[in-house]
Amino acid sequence: MRITFFRYVIRKALENILENRLVHLIGIGTMAIAFLIFYAFILIFVNLNYWMEEQGKSLTMSIYFKVEPDPDMIEDVKKELSHFPGTTIKRFISKDDALKRLKSQLGDKAELLDVLKENPLPASLEIVFSGDKKEDFLPYKLKARLESFDMVDEVQYSQDWIKKVQIIMRGIKIVGLIFGGLLFFAALFIITNTIKLTVYSRKKEIEILKLVGATNGFVKAPFLIEGSIQGFFGGATALIVLFLVYILATTGADLRVGFASLDIIFISPQYIISLLLLSIVIGFIGSAVTLGRFLVYE
Repeated sequence: MRITFFRYVIRKALENILENRLVHLIGIGTMAIAFLIFYAFILIFVNLNYWMEEQGKSLTMSIYFKVEPDPDMIEDVKKELSHFPGTTIKRFISKDDALKRLKSQLGDKAELLDVLKENPLPASLEIVFSGDKKEDFLPYKLKARLESFDMVDEVQYSQDWIKKVQIIMRGIKIVGLIFGGLLFFAALFIITNTIKLTVYSRKKEIEILKLVGATNGFVKAPFLIEGSIQGFFGGATALIVLFLVYILATTGADLRVGFASLDIIFISPQYIISLLLLSIVIGFIGSAVTLGRFLVYE
């Protein structure tokens, strides 16, 4: 009996969709737009988290010198570093090497640097911290010690930048919750009104079913399936469009913050499945709300 009822519900829902193609296409398209905005925000949020994690895996410190250091100056810095376990010198970058790197990063625009009369970039020494020393006070103690050297102009620690970004991320999370909630209710409103059109267009059919003794559950079931299908296709369409935009935006793109190159990733398969399930739930709830109101009035 249950299998027969389930078959009837599925068949009836598909027949209704085919008979009211235009209404359903409008609903799916409108839902896709709402989902697309929401998914785009999630994509941005996912990438911000990814960049934070990548930066946190390799904490570094850059020591900038006032003048081109001679071997004795570099040796003094190395001796100081020997007192701080967990630190490793990654490389020394001379003023000339720094200028070459900048020209390479600028690409076709490197000729803009030809107008410079002298090299304004400082020489630097890059330091990497081992994993067991990232969370304690050692880097900050080393930073304060190195800044006291007369030959050192500035010391930059990557964790300082990460902490600033974390503060911004907290604000984005709050905005995201509010924005996501608004989009959730917007999608509910859209599908509620879309289902309302199909319900009222088949008002007589529903009245006949009620007259012959059909229960509310029997009447509601096909519409609930229709709403779920609309939600699924609306969400899937939004994801496809977002992926195409992602491909176009990232092909040949070189996103940088300062001189750090940032990779852009797409939403993970786990996220995609969750978003599709959410779109189905929104479609189901929207249908249930509309039918509940209609049957109460009837």
